[in-house]
Order: sequence, then C-alpha cells, then structure tokens
Amino acid sequence: MKQAKVSFLLLCVFIFVQISIADNGVHTDNIIVILDASGSMRDRFRADETKSKMDAAKEALKEVLAKVPDGTNIGLLVFSGRNIRDEWVYPLGPKDTARLIAAIDLLQPEGGTPLGRYMRIGANRLLEQREKQYNYGNYRLLIVTDGEAQDNDKVAQYTPEILNRQIRVDVIGVDMKTDHKLATDADSYRRADNPGELVAAVSQILAETGGTGTDIDGADAFEDIAPLSSEVAFDLIQRITTPPSNTAIATTVKQMPTQPKTSTQQPMRQPVQKRSGGNSGWLLIGLVILIAGFFIFRRIGR
Repeated sequence: MKQAKVSFLLLCVFIFVQISIADNGVHTDNIIVILDASGSMRDRFRADETKSKMDAAKEALKEVLAKVPDGTNIGLLVFSGRNIRDEWVYPLGPKDTARLIAAIDLLQPEGGTPLGRYMRIGANRLLEQREKQYNYGNYRLLIVTDGEAQDNDKVAQYTPEILNRQIRVDVIGVDMKTDHKLATDADSYRRADNPGELVAAVSQILAETGGTGTDIDGADAFEDIAPLSSEVAFDLIQRITTPPSNTAIATTVKQMPTQPKTSTQQPMRQPVQKRSGGNSGWLLIGLVILIAGFFIFRRIGR
C-alpha cells in the first residue's frame, strides 16, 4: 500500500507538470548555432577543393535548418566575418526560414576565432529562454568551427559551466587536421572533412530536435513508476521538482574566501535563488492534488 501511495504521488507530479506546461504553451525546443566565420573558413577542403568551408557550412545549415520542425526557436551567432555588424545574425526566436536563409547567405569569412566568448553569449541566452519556459524544452548549442579558439582559456572555463547547467553542446570540426579540444568535453563531436560529411553531421545533430522526452501519458507514467521502491521514488520526485540552474555564466569565476579551519565550523549554506515567473497558481494546484491523493490513499489503507 505504501508503494502504491508513492506511485500515486509521482503520478500527480507528472500530471501537474504536464497540465502546467501545456497551458503555458512552453513546448518549444531551442537551438543556437555558433558558426565560425573566421578567415580560415574561406579555405577549400583538402579532400574536395570544389567548395570553401564557409560555402559548404552555409549550404549545410540552410538545407538542414529549413527542415527543423516549425515552432522551434533558432538562433545564429557568428564570430568574426567581414560584414557582420551584430554578433546575432539571427536572434533566438521562432524559425522564419526565408529570413534565416537570407541571413546565412550574407556571411563572408574574415578575422579570428573568439569561440569562448560566443559560447558564453549563446549559453546565457538559452538560460534566459529556459527561465521563460519554466525549464521545459531542449536547449542546445551547435558549434561549427574549423580551428582551435584564440581564447582557449575561456573555452576551458565556460564549457563545464554550460554543461553543468544542462545545456547540450554539439561540436562539428570542419576539415581539421586533429580533433578539436572540445571533442572530449562536448556531448557529441563529429568530423566533417568534406561538404557531404558536413551536411550529414548537421543533419544527425538536428534530427534529434522536436522531442523533449518529457511528454508522457498518465497511464504509461503510472506503469513506469509503480515498481519503484519508496527511496527511489522520493529521489525521483526531488529530481522532477528541482529545476536546473538558470544563473547566467559570469565572465570570471568568483573565488570563495578561505575559511579558517575550526572544530566548530558549520558547512556554508548557499543562498536560495528565487525563480521568476507566474508559477504560484500552478504550485497551489499541484499541492492540492498531492494532498487530495494522500487522503484518498489514507482512506483506502484503512
């Protein structure tokens, strides 16, 4: 009976989350492409000299992004470039295929490779969007680059911060002699040594867009959680109800002051962060559902 109560409580949480997100219309996936438009992208592929790396990247992005499901939020960040006045070539927002393709067509390679700086800009924009969507949806950075970053110290600093905030990072190394340093840190890494491989790499990564993995039917949810032990079930409740951090990534890591070691020293408590948004009403509804479920099973238990 105790296990049935736990399962019912979990089911209430699932239903509460589904009702809330459905009503608020936050079933939206978010992709920010960080495209390298540095001077080296004008070079041609070593294995296929018919196209420059930039031309191939532009064609691949236009072809694949046009097929991304409608309703997806797309953003395009481009670093360097000859005629780029604004780092956001296409600000994160609903996909407008014609406007997106027009923005991609304008790009001309020139300049350096400040990848770390742009990773932080893209990640912080995704965190801002995730706060607006009550932590629901997919959030990912797709990095397309042909060389190591000039600011590798920033890449090393920001990458774990981004991953710890549950933003997915996919990297495509375009005709690189060796794998990019992000190959071992990113969620996925693909080599693209010719135009065909570049199209395939972008397609494979963006093919995963459109399913958040959090939609679940109530009956199926009950079947899935029924066999769980009380300990595992309560841990799952905590994970479901504890949102990922949407705190912006800082330009520098703040060092905590060294505390003197004493036998009576208490562990330092982290300040509780208040989340913005109109969730108070739904929280009240969720609590009512949970309390009602508890008393229903209490009666059954008798």
